[in-house]
Amino acid sequence: MLISKRKRYLSGSDWVINTLDHMMKATTCARNMSQVVLVLDGLLDESEVRSRLNAFVKQFPVLQGRVRRDIKLAPYWKIPVKAVGDITFTAEQADEPMSGGTRLTYFEKSANTPFQNNNEHVAFHLMSDRGRSMLAMTFDHRIFDARGAEMFLDLFQRSVKSGPSTVSGDIAFTSSSALTRWSKKFLAGRNVNRRIMTLSKTSAPRALPLPVGGARGYRYRLLSFNEQETAGIYERAYNEAGYLMESSYLLSVIIQSMHDLFTGKEMAGASYLIPVTMDLRPGLDPIQEIFFNYVSYLFYQVPIEKVDDRAPLIALLKQQMYDQVKAGFPRDLAEASLLTRIAPLSLLGKLLHLPMKGKMATFAFSHLGKSSYSSTGFMGQRIENLFHMPRVPVPPGIGFFSNLFNGRLNIVISHLDGLLQEDEVETLEAGIKKRFGLGLA
Repeated sequence: MLISKRKRYLSGSDWVINTLDHMMKATTCARNMSQVVLVLDGLLDESEVRSRLNAFVKQFPVLQGRVRRDIKLAPYWKIPVKAVGDITFTAEQADEPMSGGTRLTYFEKSANTPFQNNNEHVAFHLMSDRGRSMLAMTFDHRIFDARGAEMFLDLFQRSVKSGPSTVSGDIAFTSSSALTRWSKKFLAGRNVNRRIMTLSKTSAPRALPLPVGGARGYRYRLLSFNEQETAGIYERAYNEAGYLMESSYLLSVIIQSMHDLFTGKEMAGASYLIPVTMDLRPGLDPIQEIFFNYVSYLFYQVPIEKVDDRAPLIALLKQQMYDQVKAGFPRDLAEASLLTRIAPLSLLGKLLHLPMKGKMATFAFSHLGKSSYSSTGFMGQRIENLFHMPRVPVPPGIGFFSNLFNGRLNIVISHLDGLLQEDEVETLEAGIKKRFGLGLA
């Protein structure tokens, strides 16, 4: 298989993310962006962190690239020879210690702020009060997935500790156009179509009605558990779902909590449909797996009548996971997605709406598990916590994103502004904590 000496061709997963980016640009206030937030137990020096991040980011011209097509119409990421200009870096200093909600509102604003132009793909935002700082990296999902963003920040921290050096030369930014082995791609496409047809045989899934009017931003609710609470949650997860099966346990809790929200509402749909991300990194060389996307998806379908009883629900989720992984569905989806790269993004966006009659899912879910940020500190300050604030494609406009950092579980509820009322977010939080065996305190 020939590898281009100059071009980084987009994978099937990349093209799916680009499609979602196009859809979100048309339906919300910004593109397919996300944000990773570091909570520090001390104050960062604004001038120093700005200078160091600026110098580090400039080592990677890939962060100022754009999508182009070659003569055979294969899309690739056109990388400039040299990065120009400074990074976007905003900072705010408060005179008094702020509540967690106030801080989250600040980062909510940055998560919904579009990049300055089509060649900008990262921005940084610093919030400080008396004694502590929080730093967020807003990133374009076309250039990083969630784990890649953590790895990029970890690479930066390692460069800070080791002193000035050029690390970008160690990363290969070329790839194959994947215009071979067509029979494998078509076979994968057939398997994916069969799975989608199976999912679409029932009625369209239950989904929250989207608010009227576009260009909306996203709201967030952070559920952060301390080490003792997290240990208890994981003990419950292993007892109820099995060792290392915390993802199925967490998903079952969220499905039941969403079911609480739907109860009493006059809504069509006989099941819940949840796309769940799955990391396909080969793990051969971590530094080569920082940029672009390595995710695929599992699709869970849960009949409404099977939600209430936790044990059968977890068993159903585990069985669906085993069946899809055994059948090779996530890799088939990534392989089949290569065939879609010939199509314009606007057409693909419309095609994604067809199988479920416009209702692509009930909600999205992702569990990153243990963080890929391996350092305990950031520029001399200890990190108390790390969490993500993604924007969710519309539809469904709502998602739950969990991660584990330094022995602490975080769950972020991300939803399109107007999709949920404040009391409904409270209902979700209460339902999750109750099923974890925790109160609201």
